[in-house]
Amino acid sequence: MKLDKPISAERVRRDFDRIAHLQGEGSWDHNSHYHRFLLGRLPRRIGRALEVGCGTGGFARLLAERAEAVLGLDLSREMIALARERSAHLPNAEFLVADALSWEYPSEEFDCVASIATLHHLPLKPMLERFRAALRPGGTLLILDLQESCGGVDRLLDSLAVPANFALRLSHTGRLREPAEVRAAWDEHGADERYLTLPEVREAAERVLPGARVRRHLLWRYSLVWRKPR
Repeated sequence: MKLDKPISAERVRRDFDRIAHLQGEGSWDHNSHYHRFLLGRLPRRIGRALEVGCGTGGFARLLAERAEAVLGLDLSREMIALARERSAHLPNAEFLVADALSWEYPSEEFDCVASIATLHHLPLKPMLERFRAALRPGGTLLILDLQESCGGVDRLLDSLAVPANFALRLSHTGRLREPAEVRAAWDEHGADERYLTLPEVREAAERVLPGARVRRHLLWRYSLVWRKPR
């Protein structure tokens, strides 16, 4: 059962400092499975891009292939240290230790704002408002996050996701499950988290981002894609 009380920023920082060194570069997970889907929502070339909650920089490095410059933010110093190390060959990628809730977002600065598996730690509507303001007219917002299941369709998709998860993990990593130490770290981190349902996400998007496309995905994820009007 997920609890309503939000996890403190310090707890999140501590958890991800621990997790940072448990997963190798290029390792597959439920989030990376949707990286190409997200990139497919962008033009072939963009100007500046921002990723909020960049972790070790895997998606930021993909953005750097088509962006003039990429800035990645993360609360975890260990995550940012690894992102900088793994992105040293990319002169157009920069990484900054920052709290997404208190960082001062520049106005209409970015052609793309992305956030992956981060917004469930933060108040959704205020963050969507910050992202909207940071986008240039015509810019694209890309969000991928975890969702709480509700209703029969979600339960059906959850049952289908279990064998799909095993098959995908086996094909990408050669194993059916993550190592025990990695599972323990993620289980401990997620024990007190609460995720939004898809109706809750859609209600927030309708208020802040009219016309946003919210889509349910198989591996316990949803995406939100929005293009800022010119």
